[in-house]
Amino acid sequence: MIDAPAGSVMRSWRGWIRPEDRENYTEYLEKTGLSEYRSTPGNLGAIAAFRDLPDGRCEVRTLSWWESREHIVAFAGSDIAVAVFYPEDDRYLIDRESSVEHFDVG
Repeated sequence: MIDAPAGSVMRSWRGWIRPEDRENYTEYLEKTGLSEYRSTPGNLGAIAAFRDLPDGRCEVRTLSWWESREHIVAFAGSDIAVAVFYPEDDRYLIDRESSVEHFDVG
C-alpha cells in the first residue's frame, strides 16, 4: 500500500503494449522506470497497472507518489510534464503519451 499524505503529488503516465508482451514489459518496468522512481529521494512509492482493451491493446499506467514537485525534478528533470523513456521502450510500446499528469493528493 502507498502511504501518500495530503500535500504530496501523484504522477501518472500511460502507454500501450501488445497483450502478449505484458509479462516481459512488467519485468522491464521493474528494472527501469519503477526502480528509478523508487530510488529517487522524495519518492513515496510507484506501481504499474494494466488493462486489456477491446481494440486488442493493453493499456499500461504508471503511478508514482512524491513528497513534492521539487522531488520529481530529481527524477524527470526541470520540465516534469515531459515523460521519461528508456532505451528498450520502443521494443514494447506500440503507442505512448509523451507527457505525464500530476495530481495533488488531498
